[in-house]
Amino acid sequence: MSASALLPALTSPVTEAYDRLAEVFPGLRVRELADGEPAPRGSGWVGADELAAGGPALDAFLSWDDAQVLRDYGQRARPDVVASFGLHRYAWPACLLITVPWFLHRRVPRLPAGDVAFQRALGRMTVRVREFACLPGDPAAALPGARVVPDEEALRGEVRAAAAEHLGPVLEGFGPRMRRGKRALWGMATDEIVEGLWYVGHLLGEEPRAMAELGLLLPGSGAARPYVGTAGFRELTGPDGTPLPTRDRASCCLFYTLRPEDTCVTCPRTCDADRVARLSASA
Repeated sequence: MSASALLPALTSPVTEAYDRLAEVFPGLRVRELADGEPAPRGSGWVGADELAAGGPALDAFLSWDDAQVLRDYGQRARPDVVASFGLHRYAWPACLLITVPWFLHRRVPRLPAGDVAFQRALGRMTVRVREFACLPGDPAAALPGARVVPDEEALRGEVRAAAAEHLGPVLEGFGPRMRRGKRALWGMATDEIVEGLWYVGHLLGEEPRAMAELGLLLPGSGAARPYVGTAGFRELTGPDGTPLPTRDRASCCLFYTLRPEDTCVTCPRTCDADRVARLSASA
């Protein structure tokens, strides 16, 4: 079947990817806004641009994290820890808006902060896709807003640029509350990109491919700036010889400030022996 024969049924470059994401991860559903449709506000919705502004909308957003920590752990977290948790809970799903269409269909939407809204309690996001990159021969190249790039490496550059365009202003909004420098903030961005697609790749039954793709996306070279470090994957061996994939985070989520004995399995503070024990038990 020719590419032109597919075009009548193809109205959006990302709908199939977001539908597939919802199938394997029902906790996040993404809706594309129609032309002229305003982004949702109120009733728990917040725009990424509002978070980037760092004002009352961000205060309200972080109040949820503050209350959640007190409810679940019986203590208040430091303000910078609350802000770190809040950034993670936004950036993890936000990165999937870009990486999942790339992973599934080799299409990379451009999503400035003003074109994304989030309802965290319901696990909902809305997007307005005005522009996207794709490869030669993709039927979506005939859609409005398409920009064809020559090869896979150029498309990886589009992923890095699209994520940076979206996350950069958001990091600026959260940054003053987090007591972290620019390098540490971009280390967090690196982790959100990697760990989100790694998890979804596992749900899709394509974990090895996701890990390989992420290794190429974030090789740690100057071309990957402003991101910090590499995808960080490596393999440990379980007591029975089973390979256990893990990675080393570029940043720390600060959960140890609440439970010092309970670090994340990918945390730089977690030694390999503990990783093997925990990964073996979960396997």
